[in-house]
Amino acid sequence: MGRIYTCSSPQRGQHLRENERVNGIEYLEVLDRDTPAGIPPQRTLVVRAYRALPETLTASGVRIAGGVRTTSVAVEWAGRADRLPAAGPSDADRAFSSSLPEAARTLVVRTDRTGDFSPYRLRLVAPGAGDNPPEGFDPILSEIEFFFKVECPTEGDCADTPVCPPPALEEPRLDYQAKDYASFRRLMLDRLSQVAPRWRERNPADLGVAVVEAVAHVADQLSYYQDAVATEAYLGTARQRISVRRHARLLDYPMHDGRNARAWVVLEVAPEADGVLLPGPRIRAADGVPRPGTRLLGSVAGADTVVPESEFQRLADAGALVFETMHELVLRPGRNAILFHTWGDEGCCLPAGATRATLRNRSGALDDLAAGDFLLFEQVRDPETLQAADADPRLRHVVRVAALRHREDPLFARDGGTRATGPRLSVVDVSWDAADALPFALPVGEVLVQEDGTAPPVPRPLALARGNVVLADHGRTLLDEPIELSVPAGAAPWRARLQHSGVTQQSLQRTESAVDAPFDPAAPAASAVEETLRLDRSAVVLLEKAPGGERPLLWRPCRSLLASGPFAREFVVETDDAGTAHLRFGDGAHGLQPAPGARLRASYRVGNGSAGNAGAGAIAHVVAPESDAPGTKLEAKAVLRVRNPLPARGGQDPESIAQVRIRAPQAFRVQRRAVTEEDWTAAARQHPGVQRARAQRRWTGSWTTVFLAVDRKGGAPVDAAFEEELRAFLEPYRLAGADLEIAPPRFVPLDIAFTVCVRPGHYRGVVQRALLERFSNRVLAGGRRGWFHPDNFSFGEHVHLSPIVAAVLAVPGVERVELEEAPPGRSRFRRLGVTAPGGIAADRIAIGLHEIPRLDNDPNAPENGRIEFEMRGGL
Repeated sequence: MGRIYTCSSPQRGQHLRENERVNGIEYLEVLDRDTPAGIPPQRTLVVRAYRALPETLTASGVRIAGGVRTTSVAVEWAGRADRLPAAGPSDADRAFSSSLPEAARTLVVRTDRTGDFSPYRLRLVAPGAGDNPPEGFDPILSEIEFFFKVECPTEGDCADTPVCPPPALEEPRLDYQAKDYASFRRLMLDRLSQVAPRWRERNPADLGVAVVEAVAHVADQLSYYQDAVATEAYLGTARQRISVRRHARLLDYPMHDGRNARAWVVLEVAPEADGVLLPGPRIRAADGVPRPGTRLLGSVAGADTVVPESEFQRLADAGALVFETMHELVLRPGRNAILFHTWGDEGCCLPAGATRATLRNRSGALDDLAAGDFLLFEQVRDPETLQAADADPRLRHVVRVAALRHREDPLFARDGGTRATGPRLSVVDVSWDAADALPFALPVGEVLVQEDGTAPPVPRPLALARGNVVLADHGRTLLDEPIELSVPAGAAPWRARLQHSGVTQQSLQRTESAVDAPFDPAAPAASAVEETLRLDRSAVVLLEKAPGGERPLLWRPCRSLLASGPFAREFVVETDDAGTAHLRFGDGAHGLQPAPGARLRASYRVGNGSAGNAGAGAIAHVVAPESDAPGTKLEAKAVLRVRNPLPARGGQDPESIAQVRIRAPQAFRVQRRAVTEEDWTAAARQHPGVQRARAQRRWTGSWTTVFLAVDRKGGAPVDAAFEEELRAFLEPYRLAGADLEIAPPRFVPLDIAFTVCVRPGHYRGVVQRALLERFSNRVLAGGRRGWFHPDNFSFGEHVHLSPIVAAVLAVPGVERVELEEAPPGRSRFRRLGVTAPGGIAADRIAIGLHEIPRLDNDPNAPENGRIEFEMRGGL
């Protein structure tokens, strides 16, 4: 009899080895690849027993059974290795058997054929005793299972692992489409009707029904959780904003939560407000709690210009738009209205692109004007109708003073009249950055206005400069909101939720000190209201109470914890679909995890998105700060008027889930590296100040250097400041091991001359001036560009003759153009300095790939190109 059990760890052989009276088969080996010469492979079986075998064991005591295709495998001969039968074994068989160790324990069996790949069983039996084993043999280990093909090539292990499979469970007949409370309740009641048919109660007050309904409720919640997990697992199906944000982060696409708006606010103050300080954002020294700037409110009917602190909460809860100043401001009544000084000239204007002006310093109001202060230029009276109501509200512009110089006008007195005796008129020359250049022409000076029919006309300004200008951004600060924290040791990263929704997303700027701040006082005014989403951050800070009453520990928000160290007090703000902000802390490896029992308090701002893009004049109130410090008390009548002369800008709503689904999978297509010359050219053109660029890669001996020629917009020079700015802009695109050299383009000065015949009745001088203006490098009246304006040509653009001749003929008064290049003709169409003729015949001036044509027609710089018109005919 064989084994009737399948065991993972057979131990009978070990027991038999310890019993000296019982013998059995230890193992069986089929000779195959290592079969000696003269012995057929896969037909010789070597059976090893635990003890010496009887000498009488022959072929009649060995039986082989099994197989699928080959089932009748007979034994030709068998014998103990040291007692092989006389008939049957060859000399090779005897030599092999004699070489076996422990021959008395070894039985050599020769079969008449080889078997197939299925298992076989070799059994030792007593002759004439049926299937009983020989005397002294174990009934279990007197037989063994083996394979003839055990040495055939196989990729896996030939040994079978015994497996005791668990009994098959008979599953109940259930409806697996049950997914809600009602279906789960019906399913359980139906099941109970089968297992407990005598329980038929269905009254909701019954305890059993109550338990069923409670379990159905839990099952409904669990079913929803399972569906939600499957839904939120993929970007295409996720419905929650936080899930979509994280999926997009895996694709290296940062989903933005919008940003708040910013506005320039001008205050007109009474004399009693002179020197009063409007505080900006600061840190309270006593406890380290951040304090907001001065709060400004949108227009509220019936409210005073100066709103007391006690009324602020009521107005804010009523829906008033709240802005807060981003820097401090010292109020000066003398800066309510500042006159432009035209040095006695009339009909003056500040041209578009102006970066300096002269202001009158009446009563010393501008004595403490300093670099970094902001000024508003605005038209206050229409120059045509002379009416203040007709002033163009579009002619308003804010600049940051970059430099100033105080001096006097010796022709005018301090009171504004012509000076005879008395002190001279004090004036201030102010200049500002090119980024704040005036975008329009602003008429300045004074005009006589008849305000009363009986009174004589009085001088009134067309435009004014105003001080007391402060930058404010949308959002209301909420202070010291407690966050209860209970985190057991070793728990998962803890999350919290802020009580108020709509957390402000504030745009940051990289300051000169390499610190990201909401406002850079050293940057031009234009940069403060740029509508970009570069370095936005949630306006949330946490303060943790330090042990021993020390200064509280500050926790700051960040966009991702992947770059945070294990001791960084940082957290991530995630906004859900309802606008509620969730705080996610680190796990101890990426970001510090709050300690169990830590006491945190949140200070944050609410107010975000396009709701803050208020129109001009929407801001009308200032909240008087609660402060007893000298110079900070704001009286109720100290401020005459509060307004934002320009619309608030920059407010953007959070990016929608639908937009992220479209953009995130394509984010990898955005070029973020520069390898080829075309890559460098495309990257440089993304800079807002670059019109065109041309790159060239050269091997400079040890590494590759990219030489980048840049054509700036408006023909601005590639100076050291711009080169540093552009180099920082291109640094993220540069590959390691490649240098970058930025250089101005190679300009090609042109030399052009035509003979122009003027129509009868037209003045030659007038036509010539019109031609010189048409082919100048300036911006013409109406916003048109001159033909050779720097933005009209760039790298490698040939200068063709035909369009120029057509433009000459289009000027009123021109009859024809003579293009005689050879003597006695005086027409030229060539590069400056080239004397060989042929340009007119070629119909173009060829320009190289890294060259830009230039024609300034400046007599002070003739090397920059010239154009001449010899006028004939006319008057």
